[in-house]
Amino acid sequence: MAQSDGRLSMDIDPLERGPQDACGVFGVWAPGEEVSKLTYFGLYALQHRGQESAGIALSDGERILVYKDMGLVSQVFNEATLDSLRGHLAIGHCRYSTTGSPVWENAQPTFYTARDGGLALGHNGNLINTPELAAMLPSDRLGATTDTEVLTNLLAESGRPIEEAALDLLPRVQGAFSLVFMDEQTLYAARDPQGIRPFVLGRLDSGGWAVASETAALDIVGATVVREIEPGEMITVDERGVRSMRFAEAAPKGCLFEYVYLARPDTTIAGRNVNSARVEVGRRLAKEHPADADLVIPVPESGTPAAVGYAEGSGIPFAQGLVKNSYVGRTFIQPSQTLRELGIRLKLNPLREVIEGKRLVVVDDSIVRGTTQRALVRMLREAGATEVHVRISSPPVLWPCYYGVDFATKAELIAGSLSNEEIRESINADSLAYIALDEVIAATHVPKNRLCRACFDGVYPIEVDEDSRGKYLLEKSRSTPEPLTSAASTK
Repeated sequence: MAQSDGRLSMDIDPLERGPQDACGVFGVWAPGEEVSKLTYFGLYALQHRGQESAGIALSDGERILVYKDMGLVSQVFNEATLDSLRGHLAIGHCRYSTTGSPVWENAQPTFYTARDGGLALGHNGNLINTPELAAMLPSDRLGATTDTEVLTNLLAESGRPIEEAALDLLPRVQGAFSLVFMDEQTLYAARDPQGIRPFVLGRLDSGGWAVASETAALDIVGATVVREIEPGEMITVDERGVRSMRFAEAAPKGCLFEYVYLARPDTTIAGRNVNSARVEVGRRLAKEHPADADLVIPVPESGTPAAVGYAEGSGIPFAQGLVKNSYVGRTFIQPSQTLRELGIRLKLNPLREVIEGKRLVVVDDSIVRGTTQRALVRMLREAGATEVHVRISSPPVLWPCYYGVDFATKAELIAGSLSNEEIRESINADSLAYIALDEVIAATHVPKNRLCRACFDGVYPIEVDEDSRGKYLLEKSRSTPEPLTSAASTK
């Protein structure tokens, strides 16, 4: 079992890990502004996309400074650190690893010396032709073990201006990528031709510009959303303003799971507010799978919008039947199975006065292994619920993602080995139902052929070579480095 680190965990049960996104990225070009603090707040807004490490690269026009470490944004940076990072241009990154181990060497932004200066880069997504790209590098140029480092090295090694090198390299890169990168003077942003991960451009009141993984991050730094960065587009921002270049034809396949789970509810993707989509999913779930019950309660926080929609669609009253302690993270104590279940109670506790004697519809966003739902159903019954009907606001996840979402393995996914009735029996619910895939798609207002649904239906928009799969594919020929535990570091 992995050693606990005492840091905040988004998981109710650390051994029942939910789907994890690759990362969040943020970039800002704003002379005269405190760009380090703008980047900090942008990353803070994107913390849900990655909690393993955080970093900021900043330029004062003459040199690039990179400051990064393992941990949450608020653990890596403090006001004194941010005050010391002065410049007009910055990029930031918060990471959950999908390629390479969660160690300091793989924290981002990555940095290498380029043709006439430095190059820093941050990446949200996951590439599927990393070995092919890595083979283009001299062996002595690859120190860490991420697809991001491969991209950074290839751009730095080209010997050409960054813009020219990027326009030559990006058409050969396959997979999901929303990239922020920079030299001493210019901010760059690029999005893969499928536009799998979200990416947006915003304008600051001061006249500066910002890019971010989600619109919510632009809102929080006071930027006005201008538009999405288009699939297959690269933009540059410098003293000449914003310029757009196309390196590939757009073939949109936005990730459906962003609407279901990954993105913040206050984010807008492809013109559709995520919270509105989730509430609509709940309404559709109520019509597709009604239940004779007294109350609808969510599994907080991710199940709340769909539970609101289910209550609206069914006419059954909505109630907060479970209280979540948002300040409880992982424990230093390695728990037994019994103590693990107590750990779930520490994070979610039922309100007996609300649910006693009631027939409940419990709305959650997904089921991974089923252990969390099993413990929740037991808690609700012990608190006096007479019936527990579980409703899931996504279809069963049956297939792995190769584009930047780290699910449990196919063998670990309960829906991959058990029927719906067997899962119901396993979690001891009175009934269990998942929403249909087409209903979720309809709630997004995005045409089906413009969405990636591979984790639900196995239809992959970009063919994936078996040899290019795996989180540790660049570590197979070397031992995995040990995590560093030093204080925040400058590279």
